[in-house]
Amino acid sequence: MKTLVIIPSRLAATRLPGKPLLKINGLSIISHVVKRAEEANIGEVYVAAGDKEIVDDVEKNGGQAILTDTNHKTGTDRIYEAVNKIKKKDIELVMNLQGDEPIMNTNDIKNLQTKMIKTNSDLGTLASNISNQKILKNQNVVKVITSELLKDDNFPEAISFKRKLIDRAKNVYHHLGIYCYKLRTLKKFVSFKQSHNEINNKLEQLRALDNDIKINVALAKESPIGVDTEEDFVAIKKIMEYKNK
Repeated sequence: MKTLVIIPSRLAATRLPGKPLLKINGLSIISHVVKRAEEANIGEVYVAAGDKEIVDDVEKNGGQAILTDTNHKTGTDRIYEAVNKIKKKDIELVMNLQGDEPIMNTNDIKNLQTKMIKTNSDLGTLASNISNQKILKNQNVVKVITSELLKDDNFPEAISFKRKLIDRAKNVYHHLGIYCYKLRTLKKFVSFKQSHNEINNKLEQLRALDNDIKINVALAKESPIGVDTEEDFVAIKKIMEYKNK
């Protein structure tokens, strides 16, 4: 199935303004994500940018970017505009990669695409095992609760996504910021208004569940750090600079 990879990105992040253009090893975070997506080699890669500065940076570093409306409420709405502007023929799957996860495992990206094709799913995402209680309690880390235990060879449904866990739920995993949509499912998703659940929890994936769009979850081998805060940036910079030595 022909896949288009789109990375939504904007400068107006509330916790770490300008983060897509912060540099690690001389390259911006957004351009690192582009390189990762290209290494996965599952389809053409574009950045759906909310700002001209991001387009300029990506293109300067050899990537493809398209300018989108600054007022989108979510990354998914932004990528849908980009899909329509790019106008590629025969696209069946759209992979939405987060622009703030520069060390996402390329094999995990490939695995999600493979599972989507094998199972003919409408919408899929990734999650990893939770290694410590800090992650479980951290409300910046999104958790997904699945219908059954996650294994390498299954693709169960997500029951819910939460920032804060009130009870001791079973089958809780660290949700990773990556989605793969059938094109028609993406079109359906953006046609719905933001749900109360989505707005209250600041989790756009709840719009899908609230409108009876199933989300299947594949097990990721690694839990990449997302860059949400200054502390995240310092931590990820250390890791990437060490690997580059």
